[in-house]
Amino acid sequence: MKSLLIFILILAALLAVPLLLPPGDGPPRSAPTTGMPWQVESLPDGYSRVFGMEPGRSTLAAARPRLQGEPQIALVIAPGETGAVEAYYDNITAGSVTGRMVLTLDSTLAQREAMLQRASKAEYMDGTTRRVRLAEADLAWAETAVIAAIVFIPSANLDEEIVLQRFGGATERVRGDEHREHFLYPDKGLDLQLDAKGREVLQYVAPRDFERLLRGPLLAGK
Repeated sequence: MKSLLIFILILAALLAVPLLLPPGDGPPRSAPTTGMPWQVESLPDGYSRVFGMEPGRSTLAAARPRLQGEPQIALVIAPGETGAVEAYYDNITAGSVTGRMVLTLDSTLAQREAMLQRASKAEYMDGTTRRVRLAEADLAWAETAVIAAIVFIPSANLDEEIVLQRFGGATERVRGDEHREHFLYPDKGLDLQLDAKGREVLQYVAPRDFERLLRGPLLAGK
């Protein structure tokens, strides 16, 4: 009996230790996952932060430490368009979600026309869209260019239930065709294209640029 009483007293003392410790002295908790596609932080003056980048304000050079690997930087020109300077990452992990990412760099038409003149090589990506390799001087310029838009294409397929659970209800939903629908989140600067037959496409811009860069062109193209 005496041995049992001693054991009980020791056990009671051990169980009381965590109660005596000040907050923060217990076992470390695992840090929450950050950088997920639905974790968009609103910032003052109409900006936002997603994947550690601020569309409309962050430069490619500033974003590089947060991204893995070396991007392919090129001037991409689709038929009927004036082109865009893009930094393409073939394999990115956003929080715990893998996928591909394209950063569209802010540029003027005059700049792109000059780049085309200085370009060393061009190739066709799909038979119609040209991918133009930039000259060294333009590659150096790209590092200081502002990221106007971020496109993320997750490897895993999403469905409506996941979209609403993770991103919340959309302010507006626009049907593209029979198997594509756009979920618009102007406060996040996000156009999420849900594709029943292909990959989902998430486009992010600064909320202040949402109407001009995303919603306006989307509705004009309908």
